[in-house]
Order: sequence, then C-alpha cells, then structure tokens
Amino acid sequence: MALTGIQIFKLLPKTNCKECGVPTCLAFAMNLASGKASLDDCPYVSDEAREQLAEASAPPILPVQIGKGVRKRTIGSETVLYRHEKTFYNPTAIAAKVSSDIKDKDLKAKLATWNAFQYERVGFNLRPEMVAVADAGDAKAFAKVAKTIAETSEFNLILMSENVDAMKAAVEATSFKNPLIYAATEKTVDDFGALAKETGLPLAVKADSVEGLIPLTDKLVGMGIKNLVIDSGSRDVKQAFEDQIVIRRAALKGGNRSLGFPTIAFPCEMATNLDTETMLAAMFIAKYGAITVLSDFATESLFPLLLERLNIFTDPQRPMTVTEGIYEIGNPDENSPVLITTNFALTYFIVSGEIEGSKVPAWLLIKDTEGLSVLTAWAAGKFAGDDVGMFVKKCGIADKIKHKELIIPGYAASIVGEIEEELPDWTITVGPREAPHLPAFLKAR
Repeated sequence: MALTGIQIFKLLPKTNCKECGVPTCLAFAMNLASGKASLDDCPYVSDEAREQLAEASAPPILPVQIGKGVRKRTIGSETVLYRHEKTFYNPTAIAAKVSSDIKDKDLKAKLATWNAFQYERVGFNLRPEMVAVADAGDAKAFAKVAKTIAETSEFNLILMSENVDAMKAAVEATSFKNPLIYAATEKTVDDFGALAKETGLPLAVKADSVEGLIPLTDKLVGMGIKNLVIDSGSRDVKQAFEDQIVIRRAALKGGNRSLGFPTIAFPCEMATNLDTETMLAAMFIAKYGAITVLSDFATESLFPLLLERLNIFTDPQRPMTVTEGIYEIGNPDENSPVLITTNFALTYFIVSGEIEGSKVPAWLLIKDTEGLSVLTAWAAGKFAGDDVGMFVKKCGIADKIKHKELIIPGYAASIVGEIEEELPDWTITVGPREAPHLPAFLKAR
C-alpha cells in the first residue's frame, strides 16, 4: 500500500535544504505521496529510507520497456491526467499488425515499405516502432514470422497468441528483442505469468472489463511480475474510451496500484477500414493509450498520427528549441547575407527551409530566446536590440564575412535603433515579417 505524506516525511532527513525545489521536507513528502515529485529530487535521503520509500516514489503508472535497439520504447511512467498539469512523458507506441500466415515475399515487401516510413519534423525523426504478430494457428509459422521481423527489421515486437506452446516457441526465437507477450487471460495467467517471469519479458494482461483486470494484475504482481501492460478487453469504441479514462483516473487519483500500468488499444479490431482505425488511434493517443495497434501503416494515416503524438507528448512548459549559434545554409561564403532569428524550433525550421528554398546561400544566426517566437520574445524582452547586438559581436560571424549587414525579422523592426547603437559599424536591414516572403526578398538583393 502507498505511504501517506506523513509516513514519508518520517523517513526523510528533515534538513529543509530546499534543494528538491520546495521549501520544506514536509512539502516534498506531500508531493512525493501525490506523485508530483521524484525521490531522486532529494539528495540526502538514506539508502535505507530509499528502499522503504520505493513504492511511494514509484510513478502511479509504472514504466515498461519494450524492445531493444533504436526503436525500443518505454511506455507508462505517467503522473498526470492532463498534459498542462505537468507533461506526458512517454509517447504512445504505434504498431501495425501482421498475421503469422503471411507469405515470406509479402512479409519482406511489407517490412521494406514500413521501414521507409520516416518523417522529419522540427528536428525530430518521426516513425512507427512496433509490429504485432498474430498467431494464425501454426506455432512454427508464428515463431518463424516473429523471428524474421526481429532479425531483419528495427521494429520491436508484440507477440499475440492464446496458445502457450506457440508463445513459448515465438519467445524462444525473439527473446533477444525483448518483445511484449500478449496476453495473459483468466485461463492462461499462470502459464503466461510463469513464462514472463522465466524470461524477464514484459507481459500484457487482458480481461473482459476493467474490474476483471484487478485480480489478474494482483496475481502477477504477487508472482513478482511488474512489467505489465493492460487491456480491458472492450472492442466497443465508447466502452474502450471510457475504460482508458477509468484506468487512468483510478491509478492517478484513486491510487489503485492494481491498475497502475500502461494500456494497449486495438483500433484494428474496432473498425473495418484504415480511415476509421486512424481516427480511433488518434483518440487513444490523446486518451491514454500507451500502445495503439493498426491493421497497416500508410502515409496518409501514419503521418497525422505521428504529428498528433509529437504535439501531445512535448512538454507544454518547455518550448521546443534549437541550439544557439551560427547555421550555414547552402554553403555560404564571405559575401553571403546574414540573418538572425530566435531559437524556437518551429521558427528555425520554417525560416531555414525558406532560405534553403530560395537557393541563396546564407548565414543564419540563432539567438537563445528560451524557445520563444520572434514577436513573443520581443514582447518578453528576450530579443531586445542590445542583446541581439551583443550576440552578433560574440558569436563569431564577423570572422566569416567581409560585409557588415544584418537582416532582422520584420516583426522586430522596432529594435533597429538599439542594435545600431550596439553595432555602430553595421547596417541593419529589416527583412520580411513572414518567412514565406524570404525567398523573394533574398533574390531581389
């Protein structure tokens, strides 16, 4: 059972050092009890107390790692219902399903197509991570297909079978990839639990309701298995949606450790076409599926899901940024124009993309504005003329060019005078307000 704040407080060093970010050890204890703090935030807690506090300091939804290699995923470890409360930590893993009766040539072609699905977006490489292999009734074929995927692709695996012997064969062939075993049910919980304990692999648990999950997870935890993923079993859209919310609230608000595990959802079993599956997957990414399984990957389906996931699982309190510095676009030389903007990632990638599209080689200076866009940074005093001028002096751009002209964003036109005071021997040119106008602006110079 989770400890109360007072019980946690009694085990803390009571230094009130404030190094954890709150004024007192009592406040830290209360935050720890409510899942709003990590035990690692306290630098002085003893090893003995740390052991006793392990359960209290664990996130209300336990983390589970699936797979190995570049696409390995940690799911779970979430602490809030709404991302604006703090943040969501581990993005929903997106999987596609194949049947074990697929022909070798079709599997090879499918994997080649799926491996090609990679999208660059604001500096991130977006791609799906998993393949779910469904047992079609032949244990050897099940193990063979799973092994082929494990050995010939970067995708991580979900092994789907109700047959214990078939699952053992597939696990033996793919255990090096740390696959997810799907799924222990009321009938198979002992056998699947024993297999998961023996191999150390993560295990999914499936029931016919949220309430039905509790005795199964309790039994498995009693066996020493905590790397669990849960499936309430509903394939009715409305009920599945409600189940996701009930599980999340029970774990976070009710402190129900029996439901404190990441969930898996199957849009592929709730719809008859990929378009509808995609809409359902979008729902589960938002509310609160840790894994969502589609029947196939297609660009028109996958790309919007990856973008939704990117937006939801970025920290709302920390804007995406790029590193301050000098960026070369199109092999600029000593006569190439010099532009400056802020380090908000979206601003950078839009501006740099337009410059690249203009075919005019240029130097792009990125000033740290704590991830704010130009207008916001100017309003917040983080893109002021004197600061911009000092940055231009110190960044080293003067050593790379012969001219002394700086092009600033049109939205920051009001800081020209301040920059000129800081850089009296430079010419400050006001560029376009909107990035799409940059190509014409640069070509006309």
